[in-house]
Amino acid sequence: MERLPTSPGERPEEPDASHGPAYTATATVNEQGIVTEWSEDASRLLGYAPSEVVGLPADRLLADGTDGTAPPVPPGQERWSGTVVLRHRDGRRLEVGLIAHRWTSSGGTAKWFLVSAVAGGPSAPPGEPLKDWAFTQSPCFQAIFDADLRLVRANSGMERTLALSEAEMRGLRLPEIAPDPVSDEVERRMRLALETGEPQHMEAFVRPAGTSAEHGWTTSLDPLRGADGRVHAVCLTAHDRPSTEGDGPQMLLPAGAGSGAAPEDAGHTGREAAEAPAPHRAHTTTMTLQRSLLPHTLPDQSALEIAYRYLPAGTEAGVGGDWFDVIPLSGARVALVVGDVVGHGIRAAATMGRLRTAVRTLADVDLPPDELLTHLDDLIIHLSADETDRDSGDAAGGIGTTCLYVVYDPVTRRCTVARAGHPPPAVVSPEGSVYFLDVPAGPPLGLGGLPFETVEVDLDEGSILAMYTDGLLQAREHDIDEALDTMFSALTRPAATLETVCDRVLAALLTHRPEDDVALLIARTRALHADRVVVWDLASDPSEVAQARRNTTDQLTAWGLEDASFVTELLVSELVTNAIRYGQPPVQLRLIHENSTLICEVSDASSTAPHMRRARTFDEGGRGLLLVAQLAQRWGTRHAPIGKTIWAEQSLTGF
Repeated sequence: MERLPTSPGERPEEPDASHGPAYTATATVNEQGIVTEWSEDASRLLGYAPSEVVGLPADRLLADGTDGTAPPVPPGQERWSGTVVLRHRDGRRLEVGLIAHRWTSSGGTAKWFLVSAVAGGPSAPPGEPLKDWAFTQSPCFQAIFDADLRLVRANSGMERTLALSEAEMRGLRLPEIAPDPVSDEVERRMRLALETGEPQHMEAFVRPAGTSAEHGWTTSLDPLRGADGRVHAVCLTAHDRPSTEGDGPQMLLPAGAGSGAAPEDAGHTGREAAEAPAPHRAHTTTMTLQRSLLPHTLPDQSALEIAYRYLPAGTEAGVGGDWFDVIPLSGARVALVVGDVVGHGIRAAATMGRLRTAVRTLADVDLPPDELLTHLDDLIIHLSADETDRDSGDAAGGIGTTCLYVVYDPVTRRCTVARAGHPPPAVVSPEGSVYFLDVPAGPPLGLGGLPFETVEVDLDEGSILAMYTDGLLQAREHDIDEALDTMFSALTRPAATLETVCDRVLAALLTHRPEDDVALLIARTRALHADRVVVWDLASDPSEVAQARRNTTDQLTAWGLEDASFVTELLVSELVTNAIRYGQPPVQLRLIHENSTLICEVSDASSTAPHMRRARTFDEGGRGLLLVAQLAQRWGTRHAPIGKTIWAEQSLTGF
């Protein structure tokens, strides 16, 4: 991507977002100033596809450029905010407000998370005096968030608390302004206030610089109604109050958001600084580790609509090892994972990170759910064998960990499930009935020698899958049957979005911070219909290769993808030739058009997987898979009970 020239006298323009909803453009830049992640909304703002930006210096996006050595923000800072002038792909200069948060992993690797709010249409109906509402309905320092939970007003008290101006925060959601698990909880409560019209209350500490530990605030989240009686916004109000002995330091909006400073760094000295900060620091460290190991964003996929919530434990035992994941698989399929590591603290969080990495690795080779859990069981056994700290209260190496693994195929609408001692998923049909999938429980991981079973069910398009950890059902005031009835009732209530479903479930089951971690993953099934999938049965004859190419070209023309024909013909030719030459009949070719992705799959009855090798100069063969690897965005092998499938995916973005 070359930097575009600046025309003489050219003035920056505001991002053109007068039409459509507001959105947040995000990107990630490493310490060397290289772009490592680029969101869809960043592409929407500046016009560059991820492939044009990721891996290049971030300063190339600056309209006036640099010498190529400047870091994205001044060194030594944990957060930076300001205005930059960027170059749009079409040559326009855009003046953009930017906030950069520094994230440091447990291994010490740092990166910068960049967010920029792009305004949409009016955030509230014309004539609604949001400013008057804020100062007449809330007497203390406050901020107002619109119906999309984006900040529209903040008074001077909130500006001082966060060390950010109202202009810098405007248009951002609270977790984007102050990345912290409690910010996620506050946003959840705000969404409830919007939906129900009922105020929400939290007991939370806020410690701006220079404030002693004896002061905190009771936080209220109040729905703001217009003249029409409808709720249009939410006001976050913090009431000053003295703390009482035994209060725990729950950070609502951390001073210097994201700085990671220990409590004693906020102006405390003497005995106050020397007593009791260590447990809080350990808790904060564990939460930071755990949060870094959980998904920050969901991957692009079209098989499922997904929403999730994660709430860390609110007890002195510390956060645990609950986790979830969403993993795109071949053939437009998606894997959903929810797990629960026994124990609390850094050890449980670290074990969770190991298991999540192992699951993603095993999913990449397309293992069936029961085989994946068997390999995960072996991993736990090896971890426990390597464990040296036998006196710890936590289970050695994660023995007793539970896991639920689900694979959904939008082409067949088939859901394949296996579980290791974990609660089964709940299903809500499009008609509103709710039930548990009948999946054999299987033993918890780490016991060894016991089998796991897989269950396959067909789900109607629009079905809802609810996966969760047991902390959701263990509130003190409910027995298990009552909790299940409450969850089923919340799942079956009509809701406009899955975000609302998540909030209703948590609100119904949790009246206080949970005693154990809670992970909740809600997914609504989608289907790839016959107009997006085509299958041909091929004879095991070399002459079929030419016919397969013709069929492919005709189908791409019908889909309006003529520009992809050349590459796709080459892929189909190589894959079909290999299947006929080295595989066993029957041979089948399948094309899947999934939004901006085209998938070619060739199946045969042989279980022997091909291996890519570099052909020598005079070899007649050996170049097919190398060509496939170069032409496809990604490719691989998927085994079935009988035979295998070789697949290759292309991105249609460049066509």
